[in-house]
Amino acid sequence: MKGVHFLLSLVVLALATSIASAYDPSPLQDFCVAVDEPHKALFVNGKFCKDPKEVNADDFFTSGLNIAGNTSNPVGSKVTAVDVNKIPGLNTLGISLVRIDYAPYGQNPPHTHPRGTEILVVVEGTLYVGFVTSNQQDGKNRLFTKVLNKGDVFVFPIGLIHFQFNKGHTPAVAFAGLSSQNAGVITIANAVFGSDPPINPDVLAKAFQVDNNIINLLQKQFWYDNN
Repeated sequence: MKGVHFLLSLVVLALATSIASAYDPSPLQDFCVAVDEPHKALFVNGKFCKDPKEVNADDFFTSGLNIAGNTSNPVGSKVTAVDVNKIPGLNTLGISLVRIDYAPYGQNPPHTHPRGTEILVVVEGTLYVGFVTSNQQDGKNRLFTKVLNKGDVFVFPIGLIHFQFNKGHTPAVAFAGLSSQNAGVITIANAVFGSDPPINPDVLAKAFQVDNNIINLLQKQFWYDNN
C-alpha cells in the first residue's frame, strides 16, 4: 500500500512540475490579438512555416554586411539588421544580427529591444556604451558604462535602455547579436516625442517636469530612425 502511495505522490509531483514549467511562447511582435475566424487572421506569433520540401540554402543566407551603412543623418549612425525578414530560415530560431556604422561622434541613441538581449563587439573605432537598469527599490536607476575598443564585447540585457556613442575622430563599426528573430526597437526620444498621434503635452510636461512650450518644441522636431 505504501508503494501505491509513493507512486501516486510521484505522479502528482510530476504533474505539478509539468504545470509549473508551462508558459506562453515569447512574443515575436508587439501584440498578437486573438481572432475566432482564421480567414481574417493576418499574422501569427512569428511567421508561417514553409513546406520543408521546398526549403533551400538561400532560405538561410543573405549578403551585404561588408557594405558600410549611410551615417549621413541627424544621429550619425546606421543599423543594418539581419533578422527573420532578411533570412527566412531564422524563423523560430530565436536569434538575429545587426551591423552598426557610426560617423565620428555619431551615436545609436538611447533605445530598448523589448524582445531580446544584445551582445555587441566593436570591430573598428572606439565606442562609449552603457545601459540603465529598471527602477530600483531606492528609487534610482543605475547606469553601467564602458569604453570599448576594437575587439571588446559588451552585453545589453533584454528590455533595458542602452546606447552607443562614437567618441573617436574616425568612423566606428560594431556587430551585435540579439536573442530574438525579431527583437524590436523602441528609440526613446522617437517614441515619446514623435508618436502618432502625439502624446498629450500635459502628460509629458508633468512627467518631465518642464514647461509645455518645451514639450511642444520637442514634438515638432523630426525624429530620425536610424534602423
